Amino acid sequence: MSSTQSPESKYAGEILPEIRIMSKRLLGADSTEKVLNALSALDNIRQINVKGESLPAKINSGPNRGIDNNHPERRKIKFGEQEILLTKLVGDFYIELEVENEDMLNAAVEKIDSICKEVIPFGYTIDIGRYSKYRPTLTDYKKRC
Repeated sequence: MSSTQSPESKYAGEILPEIRIMSKRLLGADSTEKVLNALSALDNIRQINVKGESLPAKINSGPNRGIDNNHPERRKIKFGEQEILLTKLVGDFYIELEVENEDMLNAAVEKIDSICKEVIPFGYTIDIGRYSKYRPTLTDYKKRC
């Protein structure tokens, strides 16, 4: 007999919870840089992934296909000590946490919420769950063959 539990019910090293921050607007490079640097100062963050609208290096379609895309938001941002090329207008942040219990999770969510109130003035939504893979799936096994 197997037991099924929701991802929210396991914390201690088995399944790490994620926090999804969805901004009401796409963020430019300056706003994204502020959010990432504010989040990087927090404890218990394992990784941060971003999702948004792509800003390719070259225009992919239309009459200007193949020409360099000189979008002002496609540029390098400073994240901690490194410079990263930002190739997206960011809309979502996925923050994977290392927490051992629900109290630690709630404390982390409160800190993240206070950061978002300061840095994202036009609105956002925070959800807690599991949004990315944490173990191999059937597709991963098929790719090996």
